[in-house]
Amino acid sequence: MSSYDVIIIGSGPGGYVCAIRCAQLGLKTAIVEGRETLGGTCLNVGCIPSKALLHSSHMLHEAEHNFAKMGLKGKAPSVDWKQMLAYKDDVIDTNTKGVEFLMKKNKIDWIKGWASIPAAGQVKVGDDVHEAKNIVIASGSEVSTLPGVEIDEKTVVSSTGALELGKIPKKLVVIGAGVIGLELGSVYKRLGADVKVIEFLDAITPGMDADLAKTFQRTLKKQGLEFQLGAAVQGVEVKNNKAKVTYKLRKDDSEHVEDADVVLVATGRKPFTDGLGLSELGVELEPRGQIKTDAHWATSVKGIYAIGDAISGPMLAHKAEDEGMGVAEVLAGQKGHVNYNVIPGVIYTHPEVANVGLTEEQLKEAGHNYKVGKFSFMGNGRAKANFAGDGFVKILADKDTDRILGAHIIGPMAGDLIHEICVAMEFGAAAEDLARTCHAHPTYSEAVREAALACGDGAIHS
Repeated sequence: MSSYDVIIIGSGPGGYVCAIRCAQLGLKTAIVEGRETLGGTCLNVGCIPSKALLHSSHMLHEAEHNFAKMGLKGKAPSVDWKQMLAYKDDVIDTNTKGVEFLMKKNKIDWIKGWASIPAAGQVKVGDDVHEAKNIVIASGSEVSTLPGVEIDEKTVVSSTGALELGKIPKKLVVIGAGVIGLELGSVYKRLGADVKVIEFLDAITPGMDADLAKTFQRTLKKQGLEFQLGAAVQGVEVKNNKAKVTYKLRKDDSEHVEDADVVLVATGRKPFTDGLGLSELGVELEPRGQIKTDAHWATSVKGIYAIGDAISGPMLAHKAEDEGMGVAEVLAGQKGHVNYNVIPGVIYTHPEVANVGLTEEQLKEAGHNYKVGKFSFMGNGRAKANFAGDGFVKILADKDTDRILGAHIIGPMAGDLIHEICVAMEFGAAAEDLARTCHAHPTYSEAVREAALACGDGAIHS
């Protein structure tokens, strides 16, 4: 029986980052992973491979629509789908091997197999039981589906199956207008598929600032995506490798059928804790299946902690990473902390969409006295030169103190631009602090400064 200061269950962004930080802080550390490769959903079948396909399909879009405008003449490239998938697989391989190298570099033992916790202080993998002073559950999440919708990963697919289709479908129906559905819907639209998105609610990207969501939907419609909002999917029937999606409109209960070559189920994810033995241990769960934790990620059982998608909060890799570092510091006797008010969200379509902090709707509901600074990328020289003038930066600030409360961006490199505002919010900055900070010209980041200026006396270029 081997003994450790900490054993982490799961090697996704939360788990492997936690392991590295534990090792850096002098704790004898092991990580348990049942997959053949490290990195969890994110690196193997999620964030990383989807970004590879988003990048390659965006390059195709640029070649088809913008190269000629720039004087780059010639026949637009054709799509070699097998090679595109090979490129995606190579990206996965490079990243997962990178994580394996980091484990070795930091002298972290990889215990291969699927874990259970027979008792506090014990982790069982196969026939072996390993002792640990502390256990961190970083087991991640799995796809959540709908009643009457059975995923076979061929005709009816989750995000996993959507990343390895045998061919590009002529017609793709996406159930759910959240991040995953819109990103992968964008990929296949660029590759030539007809894409229809069916969403239960009356707006896309639930929880997003409404101003941003409306502009985002309008932009995606211009790109050719079709939307059916306010529709409840009743079921999916598969026959001869084709699918029929039946849905009812919520406004009048009328029933409709949509034919598809492939159906992507993108209705969210749920914590993956099967087989850990949590109920037998007495680990308390939230009503929706998340592991209940306190402010220091401790569960109801002493010595057992949980982070990432397995607990409450947004299912984001970077949120899990922050929690992984935070709990490692707690285990090492330090003061681990995560500021949950400053966790950005990003959608990697084109244009990108990013947000942090409160939405305008949340501020209105709370009766908060706020002001809005908004700037369009059409006023940004760099964006116009790069055919990227669609979108805007919107900063929400306290009307009395000018402190930044939230920001919402749709436009070029939004996922990178949001972090300037994250840093500002972390330090309690006012919009004026951003407005008075010199920004290089010409850059996309000038749009952030202009939005901050718009919170005061006004933007310069609008």
